[in-house]
Amino acid sequence: MKPGFLYVLHSGNLYGTERMALATLDGLRDRLEPVLFAPPGPALEEAGRLDIPAVAFRGTPDLAIRIRPWIAHHRRIAFAATGVSHSLIFLAWNRLYRRRNVHLHLVHGGTDERESYGRKRLLNGTGVRFVAVSEFVRERLLAHGVTEADIEVCENFLPDRQIAAAPRRPAFREGVRNVVVVSRVDPIKRIDLLLDCLDRHPALERLDFRICGTGWDLEVLRARAEKDHPNVVFEGFSDRVPQILAESDLLLHLCPCEPFGLAILEAMAAGVPVLVPDTGGAASLIEPGVSGFQFRAGDTDDLGTVLEEVAGLAPASLDRIVAAADARLRERYSSKAGLERYARLFEELTDD
Repeated sequence: MKPGFLYVLHSGNLYGTERMALATLDGLRDRLEPVLFAPPGPALEEAGRLDIPAVAFRGTPDLAIRIRPWIAHHRRIAFAATGVSHSLIFLAWNRLYRRRNVHLHLVHGGTDERESYGRKRLLNGTGVRFVAVSEFVRERLLAHGVTEADIEVCENFLPDRQIAAAPRRPAFREGVRNVVVVSRVDPIKRIDLLLDCLDRHPALERLDFRICGTGWDLEVLRARAEKDHPNVVFEGFSDRVPQILAESDLLLHLCPCEPFGLAILEAMAAGVPVLVPDTGGAASLIEPGVSGFQFRAGDTDDLGTVLEEVAGLAPASLDRIVAAADARLRERYSSKAGLERYARLFEELTDD
C-alpha cells in the first residue's frame, strides 16, 4: 500500500494556497495516496474534478473526528497542514497510532503576522518540518522564533498543464501600453501606490491600467481613479484573468511584503513581462533586467521612473525579457521542479 498523503487546508477557497495543495496532491499521486481535508468550498469541488478523495470538515473538533480513520488506515503517512491546530491534531492522534510519518507544516504567509508566522513556533520541537514558500517567508518565520534547522524552502510552482494551456500574448510589435494589476485591493497590497505615482508622473497618463481584484479599498480607490486618473480602471473580480493577462503588455505587482505571488508566474506563462518591488517574495521570482523589472518598494518616484523606462523599451528588448522569463518559469517553477522539492521531503516514506 502506498503511503497516505493527508493534506489539511484551513480554507476551502481556491486561491494560491489551495491551488498549490491540489497541484501537490495531484502531482505526487503516483507515489502517495492523496486525500484533501478542507472546509466546504470550491477547493473540495476542484479536488473532485481531479479525482482526489476529499473530506469536508467544519471546525477543529470536526476535523479531529474525520481524520482519525485515515490515520488508522495507513501505516505510513505524509501529512501536510496549513493551520497550527491541524498539525496539533495529527501530533495528538499519532501519539496513539505511532505511524511512520513525515509531517510538513506549509507556511504561505499572509497579512496577519501573528496568524501567518507568530503562532508557528508552537510547533517547535515536535518533529514538524516547516515549509516556507519563499526566502522571505523563511525570514519571517525566523523573526518569530521558529527553529532554523526545521525550515525548508519549497517555492510554489505552476502545473505544466496550466503553463501549456495558458493563453499567450503574441510577440511585441510596439512598446508597453496596457498594464494590468492582479491583486486583492487591500491596504497591504499598496494599490494606492500606483495612484500616488500617477499624481507625480503625468507622462504616464498615456498608459492604460486595469486592476483585477476586490478588497477593502476598492470603492475608495475606484472613486479616486475616476476623479483624477481615468486611465485606471478598477474592474473588481474577474474570472478571465488568464485572458486579461494575454491581452496586456505588463503585469505590475505593488505589494512590498508579498510572500510569493502566483500571478507573477501566470504572467510569465502568458508571455507578459512583470514589474515587481525589490522586497518580499515577489522580488525573488525574477532577475532584474533579465527576466523582469524591479522598482524600489514603496517609492512612488522610482515606480514612475521605471514605468517610463519600461514603456520606452523597443519590442525586441521586451521579447528578450519574455523569453528569459519563460526559461526561468520552466526551469525553476514548473511541475517537475516544484514536485521534486516535495518528493525529496517525502523520500524516507517512499524509498522502500
